[in-house]
Amino acid sequence: MSLAKRIIPCLDVDHGRVLKGTHFRDMRDIGNPVELAKKYRDDGADELVFLDITASIEKRKTLIEMVRNVASNLDIPFTVGGGIRSVEDVKMILSNGADKISINTAAVENPLLIKELVSRFGQQCVVVAIDGKRKVKENGEIWFEVYTYGGTKPTGLNAIEWAKRCEALGAGELLITSIDKDGTKSGYDLDLTRMIAEAVNIPIIASGGCGEPKHILDVLTIGKADAALAASIFHYDEYPIPLVKRYLKENGVNVRL
Repeated sequence: MSLAKRIIPCLDVDHGRVLKGTHFRDMRDIGNPVELAKKYRDDGADELVFLDITASIEKRKTLIEMVRNVASNLDIPFTVGGGIRSVEDVKMILSNGADKISINTAAVENPLLIKELVSRFGQQCVVVAIDGKRKVKENGEIWFEVYTYGGTKPTGLNAIEWAKRCEALGAGELLITSIDKDGTKSGYDLDLTRMIAEAVNIPIIASGGCGEPKHILDVLTIGKADAALAASIFHYDEYPIPLVKRYLKENGVNVRL
């Protein structure tokens, strides 16, 4: 029996409120992170991801008090990302109730931080987030460029090569977001997730573009992801988690009901 695929709601938080935008821009206020976290817990989410979306851009630390408030209401794994730059930051977040941390900008700027965090806190705690944008070479070949600082800064790094390096440095999981698809509700970038899933042997969480249950089915099958992260479809109650899980089960995907 294959491992159960996971459904993970995402809370994009900015200064204490959950927001949702398109292509990492045009943010709308969705609500209170603690209330939403409780709702998703009750709805049967497998995990929850909390991203402080402006922490890296504003070069400030993640909002610790909010992490504590959310964690105290959860009994499912809880990942926190945004503005994490050091061992001290991670220690603070984990000691306030998070189960895992997610790093993106800091990992690109100092890849050895991945190794250091794994040796200090264990592989299961370290998720590397990769924000990728689709590019086309002159010969027509597709590649994906890694962006940092909340999708604002191109790095020149190839996302597939970077994913392999993250695995080699000990990352426990990769959170792959398509910048092109983010907030569009047009479906995940199946090429991006599949290419990375085929290149590494650690779990892949797919993110960016979910608009309906079929998109989640596609990314867990064609896209070969181990987990699907979504925001809009859950925030607006278009497709509650129990409905999504039943749909996946009916279509042959192993999920925890």
